[in-house]
Amino acid sequence: MGNFVNILNINFEIIDTLEYITLADSFVKNKIGTGHGEAKLYVGNENDRTYNFFENMSNLNCFFLKKDFWNFLKDAEEEYLNPQQEYVKKDEMSNKLNILKQECINMRDDFLTFQLSRVGVNPPRVYMNSNSKYYDFMREVALPNISYLSILKLQNLSGNDGIWYYFKIFIDYRPDIVGYKTLEESRQEDIINHSFGISVKEKEKLIKARIGQGEYRNKLLEECPYCPFTMVNDERLLIASHIKPWVKSNDKEKIDPKNGFIFTPTYDKLFDRGFITFESDKTLRVSPWLSPMNQKRLGIYTGMLIKKLNLDDRREKYLKYHRENIFKS
Repeated sequence: MGNFVNILNINFEIIDTLEYITLADSFVKNKIGTGHGEAKLYVGNENDRTYNFFENMSNLNCFFLKKDFWNFLKDAEEEYLNPQQEYVKKDEMSNKLNILKQECINMRDDFLTFQLSRVGVNPPRVYMNSNSKYYDFMREVALPNISYLSILKLQNLSGNDGIWYYFKIFIDYRPDIVGYKTLEESRQEDIINHSFGISVKEKEKLIKARIGQGEYRNKLLEECPYCPFTMVNDERLLIASHIKPWVKSNDKEKIDPKNGFIFTPTYDKLFDRGFITFESDKTLRVSPWLSPMNQKRLGIYTGMLIKKLNLDDRREKYLKYHRENIFKS
């Protein structure tokens, strides 16, 4: 049974997914190095996987969505306003964010189409390029090393124009590159630390909950003593994962054990980054941005019943937020 998606009232079948194409400094325009940058995009090496995904590699019908660019700029705001990497024009990043947001607002279409073709580079590396203004805009908004592309290969079911490639840009605040708390996390911790109506113990409890530690973790483990996917119950191998992110939660929600699940690291990352979520009946939803190959390797699929998921009405309220705001639909 295939996976299907409706995008701006057009029905598509998802044929395949190409995940996590890192946008390197040599490609983006927000540069760290001194080079001028190259418009060609590295998509992989010459192999069956690449050829099967891109087929003839010439004049491919592709699109971005305006809303995805807007969401990326919101997600990347922390790095634009508080740059942790040494950009060549670091002092201009904040102003550039405002310019890019306005350019995005001014885009007339929601469905931003362009064509992509392979460029002549010696094998085995495969590079592609486009002269589209939307492709160029992607290079303008992207941040080196912490931005990545994923691509859905789609079959248009509403017309006769065949295969389309849906490009979506994401931000990944990798701790090995930009190991810092976000501005909002720092602001909230500062407010907590300077609050006169909260005891020192309560302040510590709230702040430790951000990283899944302290009393929050202990109470969550009492309710969820094992990972519902793997049944692993060794506390050294378990992560306390907020359902509604700490930074988006009020003080009560931050330490509420109902606002959490216990997972082993792989499933914690899948859930935290929105590649999986759960329905109210404990069935799993898997993001189309996780490739069918990796879904198979993980042994997960949409509709899979996670019987041991500890789900009640209070957790369902938090899950509704996760489905609507965190899950990569």
